[in-house]
Amino acid sequence: MKSSKLNKHKILVIRNDKLGDFMLAWPAFAMLRVNLPEAHIAALVPEYTAPLAELCSYIDEVIVNPKLKGDWKNGKAVAKLLEPKRFDAVISLFSRFDTGLAVWSAGIPERYAPATKLAQVFYNHRVPQRRSQSAKPEYEYNLDLTQAFLHAQGVKQPKSVESPYLQFKPTEAKKTKQGFLKKHKIPAARKLVFVHTGHGGSANNLSLLQYVELIRKLASRKRHFVLTAGPGEEGRAQRLANMLEKIPHSVYVSSDGLIPFARHLAIADLFISGSTGPLHLAAALGTPTAAFYPRRRSSTALRWQTVNPPKQRLAFMPPETAAESDMSRIDLQAAAAEIAKRFP
Repeated sequence: MKSSKLNKHKILVIRNDKLGDFMLAWPAFAMLRVNLPEAHIAALVPEYTAPLAELCSYIDEVIVNPKLKGDWKNGKAVAKLLEPKRFDAVISLFSRFDTGLAVWSAGIPERYAPATKLAQVFYNHRVPQRRSQSAKPEYEYNLDLTQAFLHAQGVKQPKSVESPYLQFKPTEAKKTKQGFLKKHKIPAARKLVFVHTGHGGSANNLSLLQYVELIRKLASRKRHFVLTAGPGEEGRAQRLANMLEKIPHSVYVSSDGLIPFARHLAIADLFISGSTGPLHLAAALGTPTAAFYPRRRSSTALRWQTVNPPKQRLAFMPPETAAESDMSRIDLQAAAAEIAKRFP
């Protein structure tokens, strides 16, 4: 298929895992949209991230993975969803057996995926990546697959799109911030530093005592700390709040879904956390971030680098002599000094 023809055709992109993984796929969605502006771009995602996919300006259609038990059962169910849509191509950003079976069974002619795992047998275009080596950021692996697809269609030098990938209208952001400041009685001149202590995937986070130490080192009259929590994380955020004593802070529990949560992350002046889904959501919004990563090769700061520009992100890891999951060796004094310098 030539680019001029494919530009008007239907492309399916699969990234149906966790929130952070999905947000790291947005540069790939953006690349497809800017290089094939007339193409119909669909996304196969889990129910959890579907609201954000609906909000994504690069995506025309959202298909929710039913996630039935068993690869064969779920693969056949997804295939039934895809067959009537008659996609011309699929880019599977993360290779799984059930979705591989689905796109093959649905008869999608052009099928791209990483050359890894048994699932690669379902694809006729396999891109060697070796993600287990964590030699580059996850979003770059996604872009490599997208570029391979575009190159095959005659787009030799694909255009890229920079962050922010998700934006709210200025009037909406202003309304959200005004409402938040009023509810929590925060002076308008204070900078909002969001701190998320929840754990994400296999990546370790700082302990509550470490967060207390970090916040105390960053505390000043111009900062107000917002302790965020998702479902099931409320207790952890409240325990941290109880330890902060007189340091100005509020607790924000995200109980209304990902969209309201994203609206609040968009008003933050800084977002601090471990390597979690909310971190990558904040980065896609263009919010400055400071993140803490373990030494484990599959979870390093390089592999899970955020998508915001370099000047808007900081990353901290334990020294090379630390155990792969030991976060206690992170130098919080140095981290606080660097955060305060970069984001005064």
